[in-house]
Amino acid sequence: MMSEVVGITPGQYIQHHLEHLTLNLKTFSIGEGGGFWTLNLDTLIVSVLLGVIIFGGLRLVATRLKEIPGKLQNVVEIIFEFVNNAVHDVFHHKTTFIPSLALTIFLWVFFMNAMDLLPVDFLPRILGIFGVPYFKSVPTADPNATFAMSLTVFVLIIAFNLRAKKHRLLKEMLTFPFGPYLFPVNFAFRVVEECVKPLSLALRLFGNMFAGELIFILIAIMPWYVQWPPGAIWAIFHILVITLQAFLFMMLTIIYLSMAHDAH
Repeated sequence: MMSEVVGITPGQYIQHHLEHLTLNLKTFSIGEGGGFWTLNLDTLIVSVLLGVIIFGGLRLVATRLKEIPGKLQNVVEIIFEFVNNAVHDVFHHKTTFIPSLALTIFLWVFFMNAMDLLPVDFLPRILGIFGVPYFKSVPTADPNATFAMSLTVFVLIIAFNLRAKKHRLLKEMLTFPFGPYLFPVNFAFRVVEECVKPLSLALRLFGNMFAGELIFILIAIMPWYVQWPPGAIWAIFHILVITLQAFLFMMLTIIYLSMAHDAH
């Protein structure tokens, strides 16, 4: 492991693995921080590549459907049926958009989370050969990615509210839950309620995945002959974590959109 290389302390090793490969959009230079104008290239590259592979694969399966399905088609059909049932248990209106959105969220978040199961040094060491100084391979351990997804959900919540309730939305915001005479309190409560939704979505996913990534890094600091048992145990447990976090992000999105569609 890199922690065993002469001249690298455990602290430097941890710091190295927590650094992003960045692009300064002002100067177009790699490795320079620029505050708001800094783009985390590793997060963007991994998330886009995973999206292309996953949904390109689904497209390939869809164009080659067989009456007697193979193993890959069986897996895709099981996942699709699972997501579709989860959507219709919560969202009781006729729609094709919500199941598609839910499937996209579940698969994309799951595979971004699953990057945490790669050995800590695998991608950084390979890319280091080509002069890449830093590379974090788990997009969901980057708050920029989780907040981007949650803000997209927030925009959808607003759109669903406007589409389903139109002029009734303002009345609902001013009169629920304490009646029209306490409309300032009602409005303040509604604003807080809506703003908490994307915040909780983003922080829950980021917190769990960042903690998991950090534990893998700490395990990698150990001597190679003692790191395998804790690494294997944590990896097995982490499979549950990455699946659960993808499922929670999907289900909360469906619930929030269902709440936006339904009137109080």
